[in-house]
Amino acid sequence: MVERTVEVTPKWPFKLPRMLYRDGVMLRRDGVLLRLIHVEEAPVVVRAAQPRPDRVILRADGPTHEACDHALGRMRFALGVDDDLRPFHDRFKDDPLIGQAVRMTPWIRPTRRPEPFEALAWAITEQLIEYVRAAEIQRRILRRYGRRCPTTGLRDLPTAATIAAEAPVKFQALDLSARRSLALVKAAREVASGRVDLHAADHERGWERLRTIPTIGQWTLDILAYLGQGRMDVVPAGDLNLIKLVARLETGNPHARSTEEDVRAFFAPYEEWAGLAATYASSLPTAAGPRRAGTRWSGRSRDRLAA
Repeated sequence: MVERTVEVTPKWPFKLPRMLYRDGVMLRRDGVLLRLIHVEEAPVVVRAAQPRPDRVILRADGPTHEACDHALGRMRFALGVDDDLRPFHDRFKDDPLIGQAVRMTPWIRPTRRPEPFEALAWAITEQLIEYVRAAEIQRRILRRYGRRCPTTGLRDLPTAATIAAEAPVKFQALDLSARRSLALVKAAREVASGRVDLHAADHERGWERLRTIPTIGQWTLDILAYLGQGRMDVVPAGDLNLIKLVARLETGNPHARSTEEDVRAFFAPYEEWAGLAATYASSLPTAAGPRRAGTRWSGRSRDRLAA
């Protein structure tokens, strides 16, 4: 077993995320975040701690130096510790909507997924249901098909190849709907076969192929882009929190609903930072409020978008 430790000085104010995804793949123990990441089939346990605001320590334990280094890189991506957000803050610190939040909480950023397939697979499970219920389905998938570290008890998602080899009915048995079970397996087959390369620089090419799978629409691709591929310009416009917020800001009616197109148009002036601007907007007190069930991120939209 090999141990690799790196000490990172964030390029911009940073805080380890307080809220973690409810699927249980990342845990917090005594202030340290733990995550199991597989590099091909090599399991690597990564730990992240922040003893000082300007110091983040990451440690990887795995079978080889190469596997540890790769896993550390994916964890750094997921946490956004290397993101330089100064251009965003310089540009929008006086913005009439998010400016105050930008000045007071400069460390806000998305908590991404280490691997893009993880973002894609879980987005499919979260379509049109409450996040709490989706997280339970995700935990069932992890218990049935996930990879487990016997030492730490941490779990990692199954590979695309593992999901691709299963019949959709197996995921229906875990309470995932028939259409989304089929979409999950089809998406996994596209990735496992190499027909869709989620790590390729040309993200749009992969999105177009995935879009041909029934139930994989723009919202699913937005989550893949924003939380799996690091695209700060992409807004998850199907977020109910954003749909309600934009309608309220534009009409003054707390019961109004906008459309996904309205949300995209609203954040279009933020250009390459539209996704991060939406994350900040979701953190505003005016974004809070009751959310009805059965609409994608209903229940914990703010927690899902912002760390």
